[in-house]
Amino acid sequence: MGLPSLRGQGQDMSARDVIVVGAGPAGVAAAILLVERGWSVTLLDKAAFPRPKICGEYLSPESARILDRLGALKAVDEAGGQPLRGMKIVAPDGTVIVGSYPTTGPWRSHRDYALAIPRERLDHILVERARSLPVDVRERHRVTGLVREGRKVTGVHAQDADGRALELRARLVIGADGRASAVAAALGLLRPHPLRRMALIQHVAGLHGFDERGEIFVDPPDYAILNPVAPGLVNLGLVVPLAHARPFAGRLETFFHARLRQMPRLASRVEGMKPVGSLQAMGPLAYRVKAPRAGGVMLVGDAAGFYDPFTGEGIFTALRSAELLAEVAHAALDRGTLGATALRPYVNARRECFRGKERLTRALQFVIARRRLANAAAHALLRRPALLDLLMGVLGDFVPPAALVRAALPGGRYRPG
Repeated sequence: MGLPSLRGQGQDMSARDVIVVGAGPAGVAAAILLVERGWSVTLLDKAAFPRPKICGEYLSPESARILDRLGALKAVDEAGGQPLRGMKIVAPDGTVIVGSYPTTGPWRSHRDYALAIPRERLDHILVERARSLPVDVRERHRVTGLVREGRKVTGVHAQDADGRALELRARLVIGADGRASAVAAALGLLRPHPLRRMALIQHVAGLHGFDERGEIFVDPPDYAILNPVAPGLVNLGLVVPLAHARPFAGRLETFFHARLRQMPRLASRVEGMKPVGSLQAMGPLAYRVKAPRAGGVMLVGDAAGFYDPFTGEGIFTALRSAELLAEVAHAALDRGTLGATALRPYVNARRECFRGKERLTRALQFVIARRRLANAAAHALLRRPALLDLLMGVLGDFVPPAALVRAALPGGRYRPG
């Protein structure tokens, strides 16, 4: 259901409280949570849905809680979301660790398993959920810039599906438009990150024996993730140093298959695979985004920055950060104060919420980049299965990272149940 609009000389005169730019998980979640609080919301995306999207296509166990809150979990289940009870990790020396998401102990998730589902299917479900609510969903609307009044953002410049220029006004603009965020770019907030990696992702068929687990192969300087996203379909993601891939810019498929062959344990696992669709590439993966100093604007999901996919936090981070944003945005809209200071609590809450996971991700990146250290870590986890349970809970986004740190320290103890 859309809001009535009056268009004249390129202006959309609709009365609205919020414009959300980007209809991925973060944008749709923010739109739904705000419209449910009574605010009028226009949701813009440059694409038409369903559309392909490069992604690891993993939803941690705690993601189910937020999807349920958004009214989308049942549809995800009905669309064939594949349960994942844990992960199998293969170290450089061939050591195999099989971890399960803990089902006992002081921390419990909304569900005892993660989900894997093609991103194209997930995003379509979420957009249709937004469309079923009084959200003004506009596909094929590309944002080209921001409308500003002094130090405040008051709307966006856009092009509609027919290429006509529009100026849309709102009290609050939310940038949820991913790594190539037009909102963050217009504000000059994008910054490079020293971690320079590229992800190569290929859907494949012909692989079996996953037993409701994803599989991770660590072979420095690379790692690969196999994620069974549908019956007979696996998401194969290979992450490599960007500098190694750059000379093969015009021959990425050749590079991809050569790199698989250089990882002997992965090569034997994917022998006989059949590519489905085309190879997708994205890099550099990590980038930083400064917090907005202007009023009337917020960033959520990948538009607010991204580090690395090893711990699979992308979709959960998008959904959870949308929850945090909605709380602050609702209060600011209700008070009528939308300056940068009034919106700053969201930046602080987001940083506090994800600080522990970000530190763990950096530590894991340090470990998996070093062959001897990665092997030693695998052997240690085999000796301490309770620690492996905690690690799986942290990766599942329902065990606090501090609990893992405490248990890993000398003298640390954790006994499930």
